[in-house]
Amino acid sequence: MLQHLIRALATLSALALLLGCATPPAASSAHSPTGLGSPKNDGGIFQSKHAAFLRRAQEGPVDLLFIGDSITEGWAHRAPALWQQQYGRYHPANFGIGGDRVEHLLWRLDNGELEHIRPRVIVLLIGTNNSASQTAPQITAGIRQILDLIASRQPQSKVLLLAVFPRGPRKAPDGRFEDNAQRMQVIHAVNAALARFDDGQRVRFLDIGAHFLRDGQIPPELMPDQLHPSLAGYRIWAEAMQPLLGDMLAQP
Repeated sequence: MLQHLIRALATLSALALLLGCATPPAASSAHSPTGLGSPKNDGGIFQSKHAAFLRRAQEGPVDLLFIGDSITEGWAHRAPALWQQQYGRYHPANFGIGGDRVEHLLWRLDNGELEHIRPRVIVLLIGTNNSASQTAPQITAGIRQILDLIASRQPQSKVLLLAVFPRGPRKAPDGRFEDNAQRMQVIHAVNAALARFDDGQRVRFLDIGAHFLRDGQIPPELMPDQLHPSLAGYRIWAEAMQPLLGDMLAQP
């Protein structure tokens, strides 16, 4: 009887040891996608950049995160030295993709770009690419979803919500000039609505659009194509944003 009991205990011990050494299943993402937004179908460029952002998030700390479209992405190839000078000490990351609309950024954030990082401040600029086909309430509602998603996934982060930048007359793919006046009407209405999202604490709104204008027009030396800043334009952006951004980064 005693021998049977000893053999049973030995068997149980061996089993416990085996289970303890077994490789645990891979940990799942902290958050599962909720179906917000939609990805962009552009031959794989969007998904490739999204994958690169996921890798960047896993590489190391990010204290300052910029998210947006080509205007944000442009820091990397139009003003890299200025970016490093202004933000290098904050372990910055740039998650901007050219051509992104509100729904594309929303999809990216919902699908992993807010995982593995804990940014102190997130700089958000998005909406200009929606201004030709959506109303101001539609664009504003999408940006509200982005803010709500950030609050859910990164509750410790503060958001510096930038007004949509001004844009000038540009040629459409068919060679005609787009209806810039109509687009600017939409942008003005979006910015007026975004200003109401400023709660004085976690979300701060900043409109620096006037810094890009001279007598109501955008000088070509600041935005050569009337949309994307030059190096001089990025310097204006950095200088105009620094007082508020500095305050936000200094807060606990």
